[in-house]
Amino acid sequence: MNNPDCLFCKIVDKQIPAAVIYEDDRVMAFLDVHPRCAGHALVIPNYHAPRIAELPDEEVASLFLAVKHIAGLLTEKLQCDGATIGMNQGRASGQEVDHLHVHVMPRWHNDGGGSVQSAVNNPPKESVEEILKKILN
Repeated sequence: MNNPDCLFCKIVDKQIPAAVIYEDDRVMAFLDVHPRCAGHALVIPNYHAPRIAELPDEEVASLFLAVKHIAGLLTEKLQCDGATIGMNQGRASGQEVDHLHVHVMPRWHNDGGGSVQSAVNNPPKESVEEILKKILN
């Protein structure tokens, strides 16, 4: 299911060119046009879903198998020391294209980047136990 107004759906449909590094019948991976590092890739499902919770269950495994493949490919080909893997969900998190995508960013020792945990520093005012109750009730 594609959205005709979605930038990433247009890439999947080959209406817009991209530097594709992997593709199969369910997912695509391409280099980010605004890379944060060499080899910064985006892995997307071909199915249009803005957030992970909206992606049908039968599409989830193929997305994350592709993320695993791309992380290995970039590590091998670019000889990086690691990778930061993550996704932004919604505008508040920094999601710019409303089509689910996973960032795979090759990392090298002393590259100046931070961990995923450095993306936000907003400690809760409530205890972990209070938050747990909210989630489970």
